[in-house]
Amino acid sequence: MKKKVAFLCVHNSCRSQIAEALGRHFAGDKYVFYSAGTQTKPQINPDAVRLVRQLYGIDMEQTQYSKTIDKIPAPDIVISMGCEVGCPYIGRAFDENWGLPDPTGRDDDAFIAVIREIERRVKSLSL
Repeated sequence: MKKKVAFLCVHNSCRSQIAEALGRHFAGDKYVFYSAGTQTKPQINPDAVRLVRQLYGIDMEQTQYSKTIDKIPAPDIVISMGCEVGCPYIGRAFDENWGLPDPTGRDDDAFIAVIREIERRVKSLSL
């Protein structure tokens, strides 16, 4: 049985959504991926959607939406994207904290740098 991996951010609208999409794309044969937050946004960050579609041909809006951690199956592995101010307590410790900066409101180069770093980390998962 595949381990369930959850990527967490506060709003589940950008980095965690990118990680879920790239996890499924690059390592979906090894793990089942989810993303969630402690709060939600009405939509996934449009810049993240646009750039992931442009770079990988993945349309996150077709299979993903912003959700809280209580709306996903209990994960085996929980990875924080990087809370910058302090990660929320989710009832257990995080297995990893990737410490990625939030590119929201920044230019495409900042987004692409974060997207590529998420790709690198997803490809090197060995949990």
